Amino acid sequence: MLVRYFAAAAEAAGAEEERIEVLHEGDTATVGGLADLLVARYGPTMARVVANGSFLVDGVVRRDRDAPIGAQVDVLPPFAGG
Repeated sequence: MLVRYFAAAAEAAGAEEERIEVLHEGDTATVGGLADLLVARYGPTMARVVANGSFLVDGVVRRDRDAPIGAQVDVLPPFAGG
């Protein structure tokens, strides 16, 4: 799957996008599994992003950790403003 990072998420990952292989069900096949993988890979800065931000899975906002992921996931930090 293609994972794209924006703003603080890109800073934490050190890249704007990367390909992550979904190995099997229960690994990175859910939003929660992907979040855990990103935190393990990129540390406390990414932990803050995934705790307060959101995931767009194939263009749809997903906040449920059990939601399946698709071909593309955008990792978005929380945005301020109105």
